[in-house]
Amino acid sequence: MAVLKFRVYLEEDDAVYRDIVIKHTQHFHDLHLAILKSYEFDSKHQATFYRSNDNWQRGREISLETYDKAYPVAPLLMTETTIGSEIRDTNQKFIYVYDFAKNWTFLVELINVSKEESSKLAYPSISRTEGIGPQQYGTKSLLGDKFADIEEKYDLSEATDGFGEEGDESEGSDDAEDAAEESHDEDAF
Repeated sequence: MAVLKFRVYLEEDDAVYRDIVIKHTQHFHDLHLAILKSYEFDSKHQATFYRSNDNWQRGREISLETYDKAYPVAPLLMTETTIGSEIRDTNQKFIYVYDFAKNWTFLVELINVSKEESSKLAYPSISRTEGIGPQQYGTKSLLGDKFADIEEKYDLSEATDGFGEEGDESEGSDDAEDAAEESHDEDAF
């Protein structure tokens, strides 16, 4: 049984990606859920895949459900379409769009095909995570939820002894006078 490895890039930043391994007999719905899990998104919104080419042009649609919009060709449904049935070449590409209001767009590229299935993995599985993904509803700091704990533990909200206030006028004017005197002394030689 073939195991497919897809690299799922965030459209805006190709340094942020997730590798997902999935059996060719599994459905696009399984891949849809794996992508959401890998980026820590919920599954409350509309979604669709597009078969694509090397130029990332959108082709045949593989949709979560049939939506109220005009389709050039009736979409395939994720729950009925196996991934293997839509693989046309060894570097097959898909475009995945999630939450049509926010328009999260991911570029999905087949990067490996293996005949070896691991008995230790439950497919689909996330095999690699690279970069900090976006937060679905808002911004995400580098430290995430841990920052609040650090701030509380070290009390970062209060000024610490030994540090002056930014823009302290008395310090700035002394430094400027000292620099002017040094400059004047050097000119004397």
